[in-house]
Amino acid sequence: MESSENNNRPEIWGGVECTVVRINDQVHDQIEFSGHEKRLDDFRLFADLGIRTIRYPLLWEKYANDKEGFLRLHDQRLNRLSQLNIDPVAGLVHHGSGPFFTNLMDPAFPELLASYAGDISARYPHIRFYTPVNEPLTTARFSGLYGLWYPHLKNDSAFLQILVNELKGVVLAMKAVQRNNPDARLIQTEDLCKVHSTELLKYQADFENERRWLTYDMLTGRFNRDHPLWRFVTGCGIAEQDLEFFIENAVEPAVCGFNYYLSSERFLDHRLENFPEVLHGGNGRHAYADVEAVRVPDVQIDPAGLLREAWERYKLPLALTEVHLACTREEQMRWLHEIYGIALTLKQEKIDFRAITTWSFLGSFDWNTLLQNTNRQYESGIYDVRSGEPRATALAGMVKSLNFNRSFAGRLMQVPGWWRRDIRKVYGVRERSFKPVGNDQMAPLLILGSTGSLGNAFTRICHTRGLVHRMVHRPEFEITSQQSIEKIIEHFKPWAVINTIGFSKIDEAEKDPMTCYKINTLGPAMLANICHSLGIKLLTFSSDQVFNGKKRNPYLETDKPAPLNIFGQSKRKAEEIIMMVNPDALIIRSSAFYNPWYADDMLMKLIRSGSEKSQEIYFPSDIIFSPTYVADLVNTALDLMIDGESGIWHLSNEEEISFYQFVKMAFEMAGKNDRNLVGIPTRRFGYAAERPHYSVLSNSKGISLSPLSVALENYLNELMVIP
Repeated sequence: MESSENNNRPEIWGGVECTVVRINDQVHDQIEFSGHEKRLDDFRLFADLGIRTIRYPLLWEKYANDKEGFLRLHDQRLNRLSQLNIDPVAGLVHHGSGPFFTNLMDPAFPELLASYAGDISARYPHIRFYTPVNEPLTTARFSGLYGLWYPHLKNDSAFLQILVNELKGVVLAMKAVQRNNPDARLIQTEDLCKVHSTELLKYQADFENERRWLTYDMLTGRFNRDHPLWRFVTGCGIAEQDLEFFIENAVEPAVCGFNYYLSSERFLDHRLENFPEVLHGGNGRHAYADVEAVRVPDVQIDPAGLLREAWERYKLPLALTEVHLACTREEQMRWLHEIYGIALTLKQEKIDFRAITTWSFLGSFDWNTLLQNTNRQYESGIYDVRSGEPRATALAGMVKSLNFNRSFAGRLMQVPGWWRRDIRKVYGVRERSFKPVGNDQMAPLLILGSTGSLGNAFTRICHTRGLVHRMVHRPEFEITSQQSIEKIIEHFKPWAVINTIGFSKIDEAEKDPMTCYKINTLGPAMLANICHSLGIKLLTFSSDQVFNGKKRNPYLETDKPAPLNIFGQSKRKAEEIIMMVNPDALIIRSSAFYNPWYADDMLMKLIRSGSEKSQEIYFPSDIIFSPTYVADLVNTALDLMIDGESGIWHLSNEEEISFYQFVKMAFEMAGKNDRNLVGIPTRRFGYAAERPHYSVLSNSKGISLSPLSVALENYLNELMVIP
C-alpha cells in the first residue's frame, strides 16, 4: 500500500459486498446470495484485473455459526489470495449485530468482538490490514436511530450507545490483533456524507454535519469536552468515562476510508409542498423532507470537496473504500471515471489519497430497499453473477485499464453522468428539461428503425441515458439495399448500430413471404456483414416465433428452433446468417411488446378505451407467452451491447401467461372494468399463420427482466404521465 509520495496514481482496490444484517430474527447474507463462497476461482478474476488489495470478509457471525467449516473454507481462500499476491483487508463485522448471543446494545459486545479478532489474527498472522467494524456511524443510525436493522431502536440514546460499543470494539479488536501481529494496521471505513438545507433548517444541517465525523473523532482521541457535541452525547446518557476511553486509547488509522454514494449528500427542505407525503418527516421542532441532494436543483454534489474536508480535519491518508452506482452500464462507468479523475486531482494537490475501491465486484442484492425486502433485487457490479458464474461487464475492462495504467477515454465518458445533467432534477421542478446530449463530433449510436414501438423506445431511452445517437428510417434509409446501408454508415460513422427494422405482421407474412424475407433476413444479413468488416458493433432482434411451442417449459437459447410460420422462419434464417458472417453481433430474442410511449400500443389503447365499450373483446386463451415491457428490454439490451456481449440472448419478463390473462391482469392493476374481456381458443380467430401455443422465453445466461407484476406497474405509472 504505497503512499502518495511514491505513486502518482491511486490504486484500485476490490471489494465484495458482504453485509450480514439482522432484521428481526432473519439474517440477510449477501455472500450467500452472490454464491461467492462456492467459487474459489473468483480470486483469479480479481487478480486478472490487477487488483492487489481487496476488502475481504472474515465475518464474526459466520464464524460463530460454524467455526470448523469457516476456518476450513478461509484457510483455502486466504492461501489463494496469498498465491495471487492480493492483500486482504479483513472485515469482521459488516453492518451486522454480531452473532445471536450478542447485539449492538450489549455492553459485552466490544470484548466479545476483540476475542474474535484475537482468534482470527492468531490463525492468520500474515493479515496486515483490518476493518473490525464497517461504517459504525451508519450502522448505528440504521439500527438505533431509524429502526431499520436489529435491534430496531429509534432514539438518540440507542444510536449513541451502539456507536460507542462499535468503536470500543474497533479499539479492543486492534489491540488483540496487534498482540499477534504488531505490524497490523487499521483501515477504518465510514460514509462520506454531508447535509444541505434551506436557511430555516440550517441548525439541523449543522448538527448532522458535525455528527458525521463522530467515528473518526472518537477513534483518534479528538472527542473531548471541547467538542461541539460533547454535551449532546453525555446528555443522551453516555457516561463520560466511556468517552474518556477513546482519549486514553486513541488509534490512528493507516487509512481513513470513506464510502461515497450519490445518496450520501442529503437536502433538508421545510417546503413540504414540493415533495410527496411519503418523504415528509421532521425533528419535533420543524417538519421537513429529507431527500437526496443530487435531486435538488440548487445543489451540486461535491465528493472532492468532502474529501478535502476530511483531509483538513485529520491529515491522515484517505481512500474511497466503496464506489458504486446502481444504474445503467454507461452511468456506472461515468461514475467511476469521475471519481478516478477526482482522485488524480487530489493527489496533484499533495493530498495523501491512496485508493479507490470498486464496490462491489460481484454486485449486491436488495440495497434498493436498504435490505428491508428479500426479493433478490440485483445490482450488477464489475461482474454479473446471476447465471451462477461471474460474467465480466464493461466495468471490468475499465478497472483493468486503470490498474495497468492504460488510458481509458471511452466514447461513453464524453457525456457527463446523469448527476451532472438536468435530468437529475426531480424535486422543486415543475417541468423536466431534456436537453440534447453530445455534439456532431461524437461518434453516435446509430438506430435503424422507424416510428415503430422498438425504434421509438430506443430513441427515448438513449436520450435519457445520455447516449449520443442518431435515428434513421425511410426514406433516408433502406434496409434491403447494400448501397443504402454503406452510405448511411459512412455518413454517421457510428461506433455501434441497432437494427429495429422488421416485418412484424405475422399473418401478412404468409401472404407476402418475399417482402418478409427481404426485410427480416436479407437486410439484417447484409447489415451484419458490413458492420463486421468495419469493426462496428451490431445489435439486432429476433422473436419467440422461431420455436414451435411443443415444449411445456420455457425455451432457452440452447433449444433448437423449429418455426411454424413464415415470420418465424425469416427470423431464424437471419439468426443463422448473422452468426455466420458476424460472430460478434448481439441478437436478442423477445416476445410481444407493451410500450407506454407508442401511440399504437395495443394494451394502452385497450386500457384507455376498452372498458368503456359495450361489445366483448376477444383474446387468445390458449397461447402462452412471456410479455416484454419494452423499457426493460431496451435498457438491458443496451447494457449487454456496452458489455460487448454477442450471440443469441433471450429477454422477456419471465412469466407464463396467456394473452387473455395478460390483458385481464393489466386491467385489474389499472383499476379498469374487465367484464368485456373474453378468452377464446386461437382456432376461432382464423389466423392465416400458425402460431406456437407455448413460446415462453427464459435466459440461460442469468439475465432476467423484472417480474411481470413490477413491469406492468412501471408501464401503468408511465401511462399516467402521458397526456
